[in-house]
Amino acid sequence: MSYVFYQGEIVKEEEVSISMRCKAFNYGLGCFEGIRAYWNDEKKQLYVFRLREHYERLLNSCKALYINIPYTVEQLCDYTLELLRKNNFKTTVYIRPVAYKGSNELFPTVYDDDNRVLIYCQPMGNFAGKDAFRVCVSSWRRISDNMIPARTKPTGGYLNSALASLEALQNGYDEAILLTDDGYVCEGPGENIFIVKNNKLITPPPSDNILEGITRDTVMRIAKEELGMEVVERSIARSELYSADEVFFSGTAMEVTSVVEVDNRKVGDGKPGKVCSQIKEQFFGLTTDNNPKYSHFCTPVY
Repeated sequence: MSYVFYQGEIVKEEEVSISMRCKAFNYGLGCFEGIRAYWNDEKKQLYVFRLREHYERLLNSCKALYINIPYTVEQLCDYTLELLRKNNFKTTVYIRPVAYKGSNELFPTVYDDDNRVLIYCQPMGNFAGKDAFRVCVSSWRRISDNMIPARTKPTGGYLNSALASLEALQNGYDEAILLTDDGYVCEGPGENIFIVKNNKLITPPPSDNILEGITRDTVMRIAKEELGMEVVERSIARSELYSADEVFFSGTAMEVTSVVEVDNRKVGDGKPGKVCSQIKEQFFGLTTDNNPKYSHFCTPVY
């Protein structure tokens, strides 16, 4: 039996339903978060990774999209911990909070008071399914801030991501890379992107319509504080992907995953790079509270 959070209560999942007339279903009027909780088998403990930061971002998304929900960050954190305990998870888990317009009115306005919140969760291991990706630059462009706010996580905006991923998969690649309208590298359909060049870690800036990823921030901290690398946020030209020493993705679901080929061109020697591998090792250590320096990122469930 699975339990979910819905409108202030933890209930059985089968008790929750959404109308076919709902604005969230018809028009994509909602936003969401993706959160991971990591199981540490040695400590027999489940740790939610950067829980507070995820809910801070969710509330910022809600503010931008005029979805006024009656919960604080602290309340959402407490509900999430209660939900995980109720489901008695003893494995790594993906957590999906969704805030949305529940109204059944016909018109796609967000100017109404039917604001709803649900949280569900499910076991999730290696979402990427492999250690290294072959990718292509998509013909689809990334949404811009004056179209659908890119720094939020709007449900409707992910049609852009789905089309890019579809194109990549249909052409034999594992994933896509989206460019901005100005032709600069933006991100993957659900991942931030990094390149390594001359021992510098380089990633697109927020002004290039990226989602300001929480895993992205973690990767940057690891590179600076643990590897002693210079981290640069700047626009990246498409051709820089071809000459980079390394390319890799980061994201809550994707975690840290190497890119070994872009547009049929090998990245470096065509194998996962040293920097990506080191960051990946450090990342998995700190998500399970095995690095005391980053214990404040890990919220114990039990």
